[in-house]
Amino acid sequence: MGIMLGAVSLNAMQSTRQRLQTDAQRVSLLLQLAREEAIVRNRPTAFEANQEGYRFLVLNDNQWEVINDLETLRNRSFTFPETKLEIVPRVDQNTENLRIVFGREPVSRPFTLSLRVADDLVSIRADGVGHFVVD
Repeated sequence: MGIMLGAVSLNAMQSTRQRLQTDAQRVSLLLQLAREEAIVRNRPTAFEANQEGYRFLVLNDNQWEVINDLETLRNRSFTFPETKLEIVPRVDQNTENLRIVFGREPVSRPFTLSLRVADDLVSIRADGVGHFVVD
């Protein structure tokens, strides 16, 4: 019984880590797409997130609007509602939600976005020139 209980506990921990890793990989790919959209649209594009989920915005006439014309950049929820987010360095401090803004130029500031659930932590590192790596 002890061995079976240990195996179930181990699988549950791996499952949490794996699902958090999957969330991070999805966010990483969508960040890359948002960066490319900013360049193609020739308008700043933003990733905005809180504990419940995330969305993508575009700056139109000095006002941020949710991107509704691309299914890939639709609003999404994290697998775990208790997901904690942190970005270093903090990119945009003018909002309650965490926000990463991509400009029209192909180079931006590097950052690390961390997703945490309990003791599991996964990070997305952006180098500022379009490469996103999940650790």
